[in-house]
Amino acid sequence: MLLRHAVPADIPRIVAREQTPGARQFVGQWTEERHRATLAGADARYLVTESGPDELQAYVILRGLSEENGAIELKRIVVANPERGLGRRILAEVIRTAFEEFHAHRLFLDVYEDNARARHLYESLGFVYEGTMRDAARRGDTYSHLRLMSMLESEYLNQNRNR
Repeated sequence: MLLRHAVPADIPRIVAREQTPGARQFVGQWTEERHRATLAGADARYLVTESGPDELQAYVILRGLSEENGAIELKRIVVANPERGLGRRILAEVIRTAFEEFHAHRLFLDVYEDNARARHLYESLGFVYEGTMRDAARRGDTYSHLRLMSMLESEYLNQNRNR
């Protein structure tokens, strides 16, 4: 699996991937300017994987890297072709990176309550449901609930001992 750090030249492809119909349903929509500002900051890391020089297969945004409390947020993961195992492989690598390279104490995320496929994936990799954030995200004219999930460093280490 080749995950590399994104560069500013990747931003138009990230925005395009984010705006596909499958992603729009479950992923917030950021402008190029917001992505550029986030990428340029010390608090976030963008990771991408490609199938060719112009084909962005997936991207990930991690935030909270400059926080002293060791809590890193998996802000976003978008995969071009879901249900083919790529998201699982990328997420496993992101989890490893968060705990082994960034020395996270806690990796957390929120997921739309109606995104059963993503929730199942997160749970299968060891994320634990913490609670529901009611009406936390706006989609069009309605608000949706988000589920907060996390994995602690001790849980990650325990999983790896058992493998």
